[in-house]
Amino acid sequence: MKLNIFVATSSFGWALGQSYFPVTLNSTFDIAGPRNIRIDTGKYGPAVEEYHYFYDQWPIGLAVSKTGRVFTCYTRGTYAYTLGEVISETAEIAYPSLEVNTPPQGLYNTSNGVTFGSNDVSHFVSVQALYVTPDDTLWVLDTGRPTINQSQSVSMPYAAPGGPKLVAIDLTANSISKTYTLPPTVHYPDSYMNDLRFDLRPNVTESGGGIAYIVDSSNEGRTGFIMIDLATGESWRQLSQHPSTRVVSEDVPSYNGIPFYTRQKGHPLGFQEEGLDGAELDQYGEVMYYSALTTDYLYSIETRYLRVNPEGDPLANKNAFDNVKNLGQRGGNANGFTGDSLGNVYMLMPEHNAIYIYNYSTHLTTPYIRDPRMVWPDSANVGWDGYLYFTINQLPYQPDWNNGVDGRVYPGLILRSKLPDGASKNTLLM
Repeated sequence: MKLNIFVATSSFGWALGQSYFPVTLNSTFDIAGPRNIRIDTGKYGPAVEEYHYFYDQWPIGLAVSKTGRVFTCYTRGTYAYTLGEVISETAEIAYPSLEVNTPPQGLYNTSNGVTFGSNDVSHFVSVQALYVTPDDTLWVLDTGRPTINQSQSVSMPYAAPGGPKLVAIDLTANSISKTYTLPPTVHYPDSYMNDLRFDLRPNVTESGGGIAYIVDSSNEGRTGFIMIDLATGESWRQLSQHPSTRVVSEDVPSYNGIPFYTRQKGHPLGFQEEGLDGAELDQYGEVMYYSALTTDYLYSIETRYLRVNPEGDPLANKNAFDNVKNLGQRGGNANGFTGDSLGNVYMLMPEHNAIYIYNYSTHLTTPYIRDPRMVWPDSANVGWDGYLYFTINQLPYQPDWNNGVDGRVYPGLILRSKLPDGASKNTLLM
């Protein structure tokens, strides 16, 4: 998408040209009261619609199929299932069945005093992210690390090989078609797979089967990218512990106008710590844009450096490290990313109840939508219908960050908003 130069307007700000949505950059401001006091309305951009309401569990990821089916996931704690399908405005059901969501031996076990998540390859343990490709495949990213609530404390077991996995579900047959597991040299016990992207073009790997890019956002261990060759199942890591992927220490964001510190029951005051989180491919699959959650900086790397397995090239790690680009600050911390057919990279901005766009042609961050209902936009997905869908889960008010007190108020939400300039799903990588 090309942006026109800024032009002056009569509404106290600057407007982008007609190729963008008709909203001024300072449109959060308005005039109210008999003395014409300037106020912040908390809104800008296209209309934000309420699409779905959650009353039983708090959503994390979502994906919209080509036929309009909507799938959501919920990180496992006490929930009966971790992957669901939306069936009405206020209800979801376990998908593809409750049985697949229920490991027969439980979600975790203890060995020599150490707790590990289930190593069950055939059942979902704790699903973090979803993605639908145009061949009507739902891709499910299972961390293998459920949350454990015991004696008013919260913990997370280490991952056991077999539990962390990437699962492909045929949406026509509603059944699992393939499962990829990861060796302990690629997925460590304290890894945490957070999100995923795909490039299914046959020329991106020697095998011709396409590649999956997975984010490891661990706040305990080694952050970085995990790649899977979808034809061979081979997997490897890149940018492990590169500064651009690591936790930024002592970051104090503000949510809804309140400076935020983590207050975990039984622990001293702390800081929110999460490394590599948001990631999105450019329109043509040649660049990966990414950042840690607790940073204001955006980074990129050409994907050709991520696609090289270090086992076959002794310089692969160094070449990747040497070719990371710092694209500068974007205006706040960002959570999940997504992209559209025009090359826009959407960044979910929980500090601002907003979604920003990074435009690679102008190298600028620009506004998209802002709304008071967007209390922690967590995950986003562009649908084939020209809408951006995203989940709202009030994460800063969860009990694990607030001395065990759950300040969230149901319902959680799926919101959606019309994309600018007629944008839709990017299918160039499929």
